[in-house]
Amino acid sequence: MDRIQMKTPLVEMDGDEMTRILWAEIKKELLEPFIDLKTEYYDLGLPEREKTQDQVTVDSAEATKKYGVAVKCATITPNAQRVEEYKLSQMWKSPNGTIRAILDGTVFRAPIMVKGVSPVVKNWKKPITIARHAYGDVYKNSELCPKTPGKAELVFTDSQGNETRQTIFDFTGPGVLQGQYNTDKSITSFAHSCFQYALDTRQNLWFATKDTISKQYDHRFKDIFQEVFEAAYKAKFEKAGIEYFYTLIDDAVARVIRSEGGFIWACKNYDGDVMSDMVSTAFGSLAMMTSVLVSPDGNYEYEAAHGTVTRHYYKYLKGEETSTNPMATIFAWTGALRKRGELDGIPSLGEFAGKLERACIETIESGVMTKDLAGLWEGETPARAVNSLDFLKAVRERLEIFHPKG
Repeated sequence: MDRIQMKTPLVEMDGDEMTRILWAEIKKELLEPFIDLKTEYYDLGLPEREKTQDQVTVDSAEATKKYGVAVKCATITPNAQRVEEYKLSQMWKSPNGTIRAILDGTVFRAPIMVKGVSPVVKNWKKPITIARHAYGDVYKNSELCPKTPGKAELVFTDSQGNETRQTIFDFTGPGVLQGQYNTDKSITSFAHSCFQYALDTRQNLWFATKDTISKQYDHRFKDIFQEVFEAAYKAKFEKAGIEYFYTLIDDAVARVIRSEGGFIWACKNYDGDVMSDMVSTAFGSLAMMTSVLVSPDGNYEYEAAHGTVTRHYYKYLKGEETSTNPMATIFAWTGALRKRGELDGIPSLGEFAGKLERACIETIESGVMTKDLAGLWEGETPARAVNSLDFLKAVRERLEIFHPKG
């Protein structure tokens, strides 16, 4: 069988540490033997971001707007320790935050479910999809650490030069403060994306913030969602037999734990970051969750929902064997390939993506898996924990049954 030909390149965003190692192995073992892989490559590894003063991140997002589909490896968001480790000129902001700010849209994250790995929450029978707002909030914030007594104020100057001031806090000594923002336009896009996705998948939609405490910021989200729902989706939801409701986020957490799953839980940016990790871990592993950013303009960026697996990377540098789960990274590639094939009219790309996903799931269900899943295994076949490369090779063997090479 000849390699599948592509028309339009994917935007490829390489990353950091252990996921960067796996990224190259996935391409070598599972993609390039079967696809004439066409990508426009951007190195989002921290050294390159430092070298380009983070321009490479902006360029990769703009390329996504040009080509429509991107696939991204996990990247480091540096803290003070990373600044010292990598000799950075500044503490660069989250690449994901920068990309999301440029593309806008919503991140949809859902667990990869396999037989033999039961959710920690035993009543969860169906996947829970996290819809995460992908703009503003803490990821694009401004922060200060005042060292002396003084007054912190929130100041807004309108286009006519008129000022509105509000005291945040009167400091009597050192402290820390933060300013964050959002826009009605982005919140409205978020709402439309969530309602449309709920209709497309015929799932109930929950939305949760803390408007009882954040009486303007969070309340604005609540109001816009309700306005958009009433104006454009209420009748459609009734016809589809699904529902939308708003609740406080602490109430939502309790409802989620008691539920059987099978719904979309819409969250603000930071809430979605935290809750998607909680959901993915409770379903089995952080490495078992898909993630896609969908922009209002119809652009798609697929990525793993987890980080760069730093601990395994340090072991790898010492020459030690690692058993890092590559599932979410593989599914980022399959999601991007499927969408590229759909947009370009190449059904064979989508078919290949489905075969690769099936090969991954059946490999695990046969008892071959990485260590993170072996400890959770409840299948009839005894679990065989393997290192990352052996897992990829096992997937490759099964994939060749479904998709023989020429």
